[in-house]
Amino acid sequence: MNYRKLGNLEVSALGLGCMGMTGVYGSGADRSAMIRLIHDAYERGVTFFDTAEAYGPFANEALLGEALQPIRDKVVIATKFGFDIDLETGARTGGTNSRPEHIKAVADAALKRLKTDRIDLFYQHRVDPAVPIEDVAGAVKDLIDAGKVGHFGLSEAGVQTIRRAHAVQPVTAVQIEYSLFWRGPEVELLTELEKLGIGFVPFSPLGAGFLTGKIDETTTFEKDDFRNLVPRLAPEVRTANMALVEVVKSVAARKAATPAQVALGWLLAQKPWIVPIPGTTKVHRLEENLGAVDLDLTPNDLAEINAEAAKVEVQGDRLPEAVLKMTEN
Repeated sequence: MNYRKLGNLEVSALGLGCMGMTGVYGSGADRSAMIRLIHDAYERGVTFFDTAEAYGPFANEALLGEALQPIRDKVVIATKFGFDIDLETGARTGGTNSRPEHIKAVADAALKRLKTDRIDLFYQHRVDPAVPIEDVAGAVKDLIDAGKVGHFGLSEAGVQTIRRAHAVQPVTAVQIEYSLFWRGPEVELLTELEKLGIGFVPFSPLGAGFLTGKIDETTTFEKDDFRNLVPRLAPEVRTANMALVEVVKSVAARKAATPAQVALGWLLAQKPWIVPIPGTTKVHRLEENLGAVDLDLTPNDLAEINAEAAKVEVQGDRLPEAVLKMTEN
């Protein structure tokens, strides 16, 4: 495993996104199997694990806390605040809540579920239009000063919000979707992050599984799988979007790699401070994903991928409309 820096926070070059272990992409997986998978990831060099209070709610943090407790001091745990979730019942309104007092209460609750005394990286999950970002950054600064949080992160935040937050409490990492399937961050975000010295954590780096080549026009998802709601994964646009998968398949065949490895390798090659967090519930997929770290994509390979991908006009939005409304990108 190679290691990279998010700001001054060192993590494995690939992290593990844990969201799908307790649902979202269909029913959650067996708890004991997921604990074993998390241990397997660590044994293969992964030190960066991503969760959130909203995943469940609460169930994902509790799973990760149990799994990582024996190796707590050897890993980096990232979790998130920012949705309006009742801390007792888990009931949620669907809205945001980044009031400073709520942020601090979420942190205390997360510490208990994660069975730890500090959160290494604490992201605002979505920007709250009702709370100035300076107040949010100030609340996290208080948590850092108290030793409860190590680093501050933002998720799905725009450049102006990032600048304002960074002026109050330095931002260590920004998390936004980024892959060959969604290249929005290239417009201005990557340039700004480089200028500010902020690391970048792309979520959904395999396009919710689409770039693995395992999803085609005939694929059906479980009824409670979030991908049923994603416009660019709708059956009527998959045929057109499969052209992008053919790009990574072509390079993969030549490199004796898989499409997933090429897609992740392409991301890793963009900047040395990019740390994707692919998720999985299967050990063989974990092994496959980690193989991307050692994949050597030459400048010619990267130029070919970019040139061929530029010919594909991806159809459909990256997220459902209601979710897109909560992003700044």
